[in-house]
Amino acid sequence: MVPRVMSTQHPDNANVPFFARGEYLNGEDEVKEAYYVFSHFGCDEQMWDFEGKEVDDFVVRKLLSNYPDFFKKKPLGKCFRLTPRIPNPSVEKEEAKLLSEILEMIPRSYDYVKSFDIDHEPIFEVILPMTRTHEEVLRIYYFYKDFVAGKGKLSLRDGTKISEWLGEFKPEEIKVIPLLEDKNSLLNAEKIVSKIVEETGSENIRVFLARSDPALNYGFVSATIYVKYALMRLEDVNAEVYPILGVGSCPFRGGLSPKNLQPVDEFPSVETFTVQSAFKYDYEFSEVRKAVERIKEKRRGKAEVIDEEHLKVAEKLTEAYRMRIPLIANFVNSFSKNIPRRRMRKLHIGLFGYSRGEGVKLPRAITFCAALYSIGFPPELLGIAELSDKDYEVVTEVFRGFENMMREALKYFNPNSLKVLNSKLEKDVERAKELFEIEVDEEHEKVTNEIINTLGKGLDLKERVAEAGILRGFLG
Repeated sequence: MVPRVMSTQHPDNANVPFFARGEYLNGEDEVKEAYYVFSHFGCDEQMWDFEGKEVDDFVVRKLLSNYPDFFKKKPLGKCFRLTPRIPNPSVEKEEAKLLSEILEMIPRSYDYVKSFDIDHEPIFEVILPMTRTHEEVLRIYYFYKDFVAGKGKLSLRDGTKISEWLGEFKPEEIKVIPLLEDKNSLLNAEKIVSKIVEETGSENIRVFLARSDPALNYGFVSATIYVKYALMRLEDVNAEVYPILGVGSCPFRGGLSPKNLQPVDEFPSVETFTVQSAFKYDYEFSEVRKAVERIKEKRRGKAEVIDEEHLKVAEKLTEAYRMRIPLIANFVNSFSKNIPRRRMRKLHIGLFGYSRGEGVKLPRAITFCAALYSIGFPPELLGIAELSDKDYEVVTEVFRGFENMMREALKYFNPNSLKVLNSKLEKDVERAKELFEIEVDEEHEKVTNEIINTLGKGLDLKERVAEAGILRGFLG
C-alpha cells in the first residue's frame, strides 16, 4: 500500500508541539514525533530528514525500544514507512560522506527489527533532494546495491564471507525517490523518471514534486502550473508512477491545512501529500486527525492537461515575480533573525537562481514567507500586477483554487507594510484589490502593526511573530 499522507519535519509551525521539551524540537523530540504521527494523527509515512540538520540515525532502534508493543503489531516498512531524506552529494559537497553513513544505517535497522522477531525491512526507500538528472539517482541506487549491501558477497583474506561474519545485508537494493525542485527538473520530469525506470527495470516508482521551493523561485502561480505540467507528463512514463507533492499550509507554499483540503482536489493524480508541522501543530488535534482521514479517503484521478498557453502565462508571471525580489530581499534578510526556530536545523540549502543570476540571496521559503507575513505583506501579491484579465482567465481555468487562496492570503494584508517595503509594490496591491475582495483579519492586522512600529528599535520580535503565525495557522 503506497502511503497517502506523509508527515514531514518542515519547521513551519507557530505553536510549539505538546511533546517538545523546549521551544524547538531536537532529535529525541523527533523520535517521539514519528511515533505520534503514526499512532495519533493517522499518517502512514514519516519523512526522516538527514539534509541540513542534526538528526538521530538510530531512530528505528529508539522507536522499537520506546514503543515496542505498537511497532510489533504495526511494523515499520509494512504498516508504516519511515523514509530518509538524504543529502545530495552533487550539491552538498560538505555533507557528501554523510550519505554513506545513512545508507549503512538501512541494513543495520533491519538487523535491529529482527531482534524483535520482525522479518521485514523497516527502511527500503530514500528521498534525494534537488534531483536534476537521472544519473544522480542511479549513483545512489548502485552505490547502495554494490557497496553497502553488495559487500556482503565479498570475502576477507582468510576466505570468510563478510555476510557470514557480519550477517546478511538487507534489503539488497533500495528505491531512490527523486525530489524535483526547480523548473527545468519539473518540465523534464518524464525524461528523468523514464531513464531511471529503464535502467533499474522498476515496474513502479515514487516521484516527489516540490511546491514550496519552486514558489520561492518562480512565484506561487507559476509553481502550481509547473507542477501540474510535471504531473501530466509523468503519466507518459512506462511504469506505475506514484507522485508525492510537498505542500505547506501557507497558500504560497501550497495551502494544505486542516481547514483547507482543496489542494488534494487541485492535484488529482497525486498519490501522497505531505502534512508539515503547521498542519499538525497549529490546529486542534481532532481537526488534524479528521483532516488526515479525509485525505486518505479521497481517491486518485487523472492529471490535468497543461498546454502552451498555460506555460506562457507561467513564464510571464515568473518574470514579474523575479523582478520584485530585489525590492524585498534586504527586508527579508534583515528580518529573518526574528523568525522563531522550531527545529534543531542547520542551513538547509536549495537550488536558487537569485544568488547566481541576480546577485540576490534569500533565506529558505518558510523564513521568506514568515518575514513578509509578519508585517502584513503576503508574498502571493508579488508580481500580481502583471496578471491581465485574459491571463486571469487562463490561470483560474487550470488553478481552480487560485481565487480562494488569494482571498485567504489577503486576509493578512496590512496597508502599513508598504511603508516598510518598496513603494513600487503598490501596483501589485492595487491589482489585487481589482481582482479580489479583501476582508482583513483585524486581530492579525493589530499584531503586524505592533511589529511594524517596533522595527528598528532593536527589540526581540519573536514572540509577536509567533503570535501572528498562530492567528494565521502557520509561521511561514
